[in-house]
Amino acid sequence: MNTPAPACACGIVLVLLSLLTGPQTTTAQKNDIDIYSLIVDSKVSSRFAHTVITSRVVNRADTMQEATFQMELPKKAFITNFSMIIDGVTYPGNIKEKAAAQQQYSEAVARGESAGLVKATGRKMEQFQVSVSVAPAAKVTFELVYEELLKRHLGLYELLLKVRPQQLVKHLQMDIHIFEPQGISFLETESTFLTNELADALTVSQNKTKAHIRFKPTLSQQQKSPEQQDTVVDGNFIIRYDVNRTLSGGSIQIENGYFVHYFAPEGLPTIPKNVIFVIDKSGSMQGKKIQQTREALIKILDDLSPKDQFNLVSFSGEATQWMPSLMPASAENVEKARSYASGIWAQGGTNINGAMLMAVQLLDKANQEELLPFGSVSLIILLTDGDPTVGETNPKNIQKNVQDAIDGQYSLFCLGFGFDVSYAFLEKLALDNGGLARRIYEDSDSALQLQDFYQEVANPLLTAVAFEYPSNTVEEVTQDNFQLLFKGSEMVVAGKLRDQGPDVLTAKVNGHLLMQNITFQTEAKVAEQEKEFQSPKYIFHNFMERLWAYLTIQQLLEKIVSASDAEKQALETRALGLSLNYSFVTPLTSMVITKPEGQEESQVAEKPVENENRHRDIPSGHAVLRSQAMGNRKFRKTGSGSADSWLANRGGFGRQVYDMSPVLMGADFGPSLESAPAGPDGVFYDMDLRITEITMTAPPPGTSPAVPAPIQAPSVILPLPGQSVDQLCVDIKHSQGPMNLLSDPDQGVEVTGQYEMEKAQFSWIEVTFKNLQLQVRASPEHVVVTRNRRNSVYKWKETLFSVMPGLKMTMDEAGLLLLSSPDRVTIGLLFWDGPGQGLRLLLRDTDRFSSHVSGTLGQFYQDLLWEPPAADDDSKRTLSVQGHDHSATRELKLDYQEKAPGTEISCWSVEL
Repeated sequence: MNTPAPACACGIVLVLLSLLTGPQTTTAQKNDIDIYSLIVDSKVSSRFAHTVITSRVVNRADTMQEATFQMELPKKAFITNFSMIIDGVTYPGNIKEKAAAQQQYSEAVARGESAGLVKATGRKMEQFQVSVSVAPAAKVTFELVYEELLKRHLGLYELLLKVRPQQLVKHLQMDIHIFEPQGISFLETESTFLTNELADALTVSQNKTKAHIRFKPTLSQQQKSPEQQDTVVDGNFIIRYDVNRTLSGGSIQIENGYFVHYFAPEGLPTIPKNVIFVIDKSGSMQGKKIQQTREALIKILDDLSPKDQFNLVSFSGEATQWMPSLMPASAENVEKARSYASGIWAQGGTNINGAMLMAVQLLDKANQEELLPFGSVSLIILLTDGDPTVGETNPKNIQKNVQDAIDGQYSLFCLGFGFDVSYAFLEKLALDNGGLARRIYEDSDSALQLQDFYQEVANPLLTAVAFEYPSNTVEEVTQDNFQLLFKGSEMVVAGKLRDQGPDVLTAKVNGHLLMQNITFQTEAKVAEQEKEFQSPKYIFHNFMERLWAYLTIQQLLEKIVSASDAEKQALETRALGLSLNYSFVTPLTSMVITKPEGQEESQVAEKPVENENRHRDIPSGHAVLRSQAMGNRKFRKTGSGSADSWLANRGGFGRQVYDMSPVLMGADFGPSLESAPAGPDGVFYDMDLRITEITMTAPPPGTSPAVPAPIQAPSVILPLPGQSVDQLCVDIKHSQGPMNLLSDPDQGVEVTGQYEMEKAQFSWIEVTFKNLQLQVRASPEHVVVTRNRRNSVYKWKETLFSVMPGLKMTMDEAGLLLLSSPDRVTIGLLFWDGPGQGLRLLLRDTDRFSSHVSGTLGQFYQDLLWEPPAADDDSKRTLSVQGHDHSATRELKLDYQEKAPGTEISCWSVEL
């Protein structure tokens, strides 16, 4: 049976939370269901990814057990097949029209069964889960297949596999084959569970057009330690890549009578833009959301090009414009806008209609006064966290008012902050006006999510892009007209070749660039292109036909959002027909999964849609450990404790403030607790109890000796190889603004940072690798890696292993991030949580610094001269650096280079 292909999707994400089981949660009993084989096979052919997950299990218990196959896949991916083989009998999943499967779904819900097998989890993923009863000694094979087209995002394609077998697996293997006829220009791998020891299980081979990544760890490599049977394989495995491209009409690729045309020309200049930022400052934005919005807006303003024009509209019950007209993005105007943005505070209602019309009027006025440069691009970016509550509140009326006002002249992009906003409303608002919608998730990196979105639209390259093919050579072509092409993205058009088509397929791509029309031409020889896709190792049959079908369905679903009622029926009918013909689980179809006789009746898998996901789900990747025996469900209650033990575990002395509302209390706190109603289990829950302050007063003078000040870690420890003193402790005592800590032009590295004197710690440290165009910025909250305007965020103590050309990044469970490459100094960043906690900088292989190294710390790698210790005090001496003398004192310090709480060292210390 034919099975179509995916379209623009963001990356491949799968979580093999595979099989969780057992009446208890001890390791041995959990492993009664033994995963003896887990294979992930992903073939990426010309951006189109076909992924097969096969898990084989056996029940080693002497009683029937429940095995749960659970994994995650990208929201943009379509499941194409699922089957279970139990004792040699195959139980397939059958894809049907959603209405036809609705009766089975409703019956399962009525029985109290969890009929929905797919649900949205996290930002990019959906969770698929199926459970089945397994007889003693019986074996089960689960197989899940899904497909998608990888979407180019800020210059890269991303394939993400999130692997969590939760036990040691005898045969664990991941194979990723990539074939790109244009040639692979960049390839990197990243993992949150790989270590230097486990890296031996990873092999990467690559030639001009092909890459093969294999991860095949042995049982001993999977073990956390020889004493532990737990697995270290638990987290993300990511491949990012890009392809070669030139300033041309793109790449046409042909396979089995279908073609795909990729267009992302290099070397085009950026078109100036006129942008209005419309910012919600209603009461619901109070707290962290408005703080992160201000932070992101200030950074975005800094990124405006001097050729751009801009304005700000903030709104609550009423809308307010920053300036009466568009302003050039000069340094002076940007600084004024930054001051305005930093003063935006949240209060009041939500008047989206008034704010949007004000933004359109600002652009209309500039247009009428001929102040919009010819050939420039006009954008409106709306950020809101809630539904309209003031002025016009009917969503349909607002959508009509905005569409009538914009009238096709400008593009609107809508950002929904959190889950209290109607995403369906924002999505239609954006799609009606040539833009797109995006959800911003409430998290510590919300500001970075906003900045990343802006980077996607910050550099328009072409407008009014149209693809042309000879009408007698192609048919059933996907969308071939696009409003805007942005730097780092890619346009994709697919279609069928007509019977007795030409030997050469030609194409033109027309667009507007600044003040001129521009035409790109390209061609592809059909026979040569067909020959490219003959390697079965990298290609699955009819993949381009499936790519075409996937892309067509995705575009039809998008059109349905903004279509009139009269148009929707025809669009839905065509999308449904393609979904059934190519076996795709889409919002219009469902997969009915059959089970052995005597177990739960058929279950139904349906495709979630973004606007249904109004509430945050359980965080992605959490295990579902069931305390359950077959035929006898039981539940385990957790989470009790006393106030005394809770306080005791806090540790430390001094004046502390504890918020304990609500807290489950087990001690006697007098009448307030006695009068509290008991819960259903007989435990008292006092939801109003609050211990607001616990004060521990020091003993009166004279009753006990003073406690000496604890030994602290210095601001920085510098290793000094080849010197009479092997390391130097540096304490920063004077700092104003950002500091140039290290700069070595020969190494292509620069380290800057900001030191807060009040807290005696760095507020941030940034490492820039100029040759790689990569920055690593560490703060107490997280680490942000920026490459080609693309941000990746990592939390401290989340293990990381990333290899890219010219750099390896690793982070261990202690939170030590190391940046290393051959023949370069290794730079480490650490959030030290021992005494004197805060960000710390580590340096290794410092003998590799060149003679041109400089900076506040770099100066100590130039000519050093140690004077002998003072005659009357051998704990003091003078250090001369490039003609400047520094007083050095021998002091006890904590070495933060060791794990907290660190080790005491005697160190020569200087103050800067």
